[in-house]
Amino acid sequence: MSIPREIQILLDTSTLASLGPERRADALSLSECQAALNALDLHPRQQPLIHSALLLWHDHLDASHDLSQNISSSDGSFLHGIMHRREPDYSNAKYWFTRTGQHAAFHTINTRATEALKDTPLAHLAQSTMSEWDPFAFVDIVSQTSSGIPEYEALQAVQKIEFEGLIERFCL
Repeated sequence: MSIPREIQILLDTSTLASLGPERRADALSLSECQAALNALDLHPRQQPLIHSALLLWHDHLDASHDLSQNISSSDGSFLHGIMHRREPDYSNAKYWFTRTGQHAAFHTINTRATEALKDTPLAHLAQSTMSEWDPFAFVDIVSQTSSGIPEYEALQAVQKIEFEGLIERFCL
């Protein structure tokens, strides 16, 4: 499964989202996000999920939180967990990842993260011998990482893998 082109365009920014709450210069403004999302022809089940994910990708943590906290599903809990990880409120992120349970996107995320982290000091986060993504280990490594170190960009790339894996699932 792939992400529909009109949604992928909204994810394809020149910089990767920060692991923290920082805003990027190339992130869409809140009004630009709203306009882009309103132009999408989404199924009512997909709309709040994709809306929350794209707001979060474009660094609108509060607006994403307002949506994800009202989505009573594993998908909503996963988005809520990412938002708190970026906030950063690591213990609250773990709470929401506990509520996520064994998410259907974990296998896809782990497979892609294994490839992305191959031959890096972070390869232990995702290994082909494991079949499921471990969001708790990711929270732990993010909590110990700061921008400017070589691993930061690799972790940002894995975070994008999370977003893409989730959005692919939302588009099923």
